[in-house]
Amino acid sequence: MRGPPLTDRLSPLAVPIGESRRHDPREGDVSADADMNAFWFRLYNYFAIPILWVFLHAAAILEPKVRRGIRGRRRLFDELARDSSRLGGHRRIWFHSSSLGEFEQAKPIIAALREREQDLSIIVSFFSPSGYDHSRSYQLADVITYIPFDTRSKASRFLDLIKPDVAVMVRYDVWPNHLLELRRRSIPTFIANATLRPTSSRLLGPLRSFHHFLYENLTGIFTVSKADADAFSRFDLHRPVIQVIGDTRYDQVWQRREGARSKHLIPEPLLKGKRVLVVGSSWPEDEAVILRQKDAGVLDRIAFRRVAQHDSRAMMILVPHEPTVETLDRLEVELSQAQLRSIRFSDLNDYTDENVILVDSIGILMSLYQYAGLAYVGGSFRQGIHSVLEPAVYGIPVIFGPEHDNSIEALELVRREAGFVVENQEDAYRLIRRMFNDRRARTSTGNIALSLVKENIGATDRFLHAAAEVLK
Repeated sequence: MRGPPLTDRLSPLAVPIGESRRHDPREGDVSADADMNAFWFRLYNYFAIPILWVFLHAAAILEPKVRRGIRGRRRLFDELARDSSRLGGHRRIWFHSSSLGEFEQAKPIIAALREREQDLSIIVSFFSPSGYDHSRSYQLADVITYIPFDTRSKASRFLDLIKPDVAVMVRYDVWPNHLLELRRRSIPTFIANATLRPTSSRLLGPLRSFHHFLYENLTGIFTVSKADADAFSRFDLHRPVIQVIGDTRYDQVWQRREGARSKHLIPEPLLKGKRVLVVGSSWPEDEAVILRQKDAGVLDRIAFRRVAQHDSRAMMILVPHEPTVETLDRLEVELSQAQLRSIRFSDLNDYTDENVILVDSIGILMSLYQYAGLAYVGGSFRQGIHSVLEPAVYGIPVIFGPEHDNSIEALELVRREAGFVVENQEDAYRLIRRMFNDRRARTSTGNIALSLVKENIGATDRFLHAAAEVLK
């Protein structure tokens, strides 16, 4: 991506570190009581925040992930003071994401900024430990940190250390005290890839009032679709610009596809002549549909086993969502019970024609989709489907379960007849077998899936252009 320097496109970023921006009369009164009316401000800080603090510490007793997040914040400010002291006088942009999936949407914007302007510091923060842990080695960020717990004092201290010139929140993770403090300091703040369903509870009753005051602290809300923009307009916001720019995830999967082509994760001879199904980010509910016997002793009902019985070239690459030791051991037992021969990805040097590769590594799922003729995307029998764009960008048909309403892309693939919903083992068996046997159908539906991605590339440039226009 080429373009003029950041100083030309986003001129307000040129404010030197430590200097205040001239107050814009459009900002209005920047006192806390004006940013959020006294009722919501007090209710949030004196009631909601203490309850949330207690809830998180109680949940940490049972949930290792929550416990990891609390422990990871214990030295947050000491580590941040050390890391931010190395940033120097560069202009600074802060990107905040809830977790790893949201951060993937920020990466194309960060990469474009890096390409256009070298005199720039990027600060990246996460709420979730999964996002933080998996992104520590991200090379385009100068500082990677947790966001502190959302109290007024911690939000203020956090911004004192990172001193951002612009803040970008990704998708939905906005915290009231951080937004209030950003507005008080006249720091332009945007949401990228913003989504809001017309049926969202945020638009109902008291929550609508609360979110009106919350979003009034923003400079711009850049939405994925017109429907999202229309939904945000129902808050009757006056300060932020609401504009449709599309979804940067399309740019991200396209860029990652180009990089994945150079990765040779599986030796080519091993896959020669194989018909490959990649099962990505699977949960136990997904695995029950693909490989677990529903009734004890009834092996003939196991979807992939039936496929493999009819087609000796059938291979499954199984990528569990959480490849813990316990999960891998359980899956190996279930594969053995299903009379499917498996080998772990880390042991591929010892491959002897097993028909299931059990992936025991993280961070390689999207690269593995390049080997597939067909993909099953997990999470769709649980709380919601994972990314369907990652397999679609390789031009392959995509299968998933009934819980996919959280994904606009999954709904669009179904509408275009390039995404297929399965309800049970029988559905899965019939669909996998049909796609393996019908090359023409497999190719045509895969091309439709790829066209969805191609049609939506370009949100990154639109975001940068929209932000520049707002900041003028």
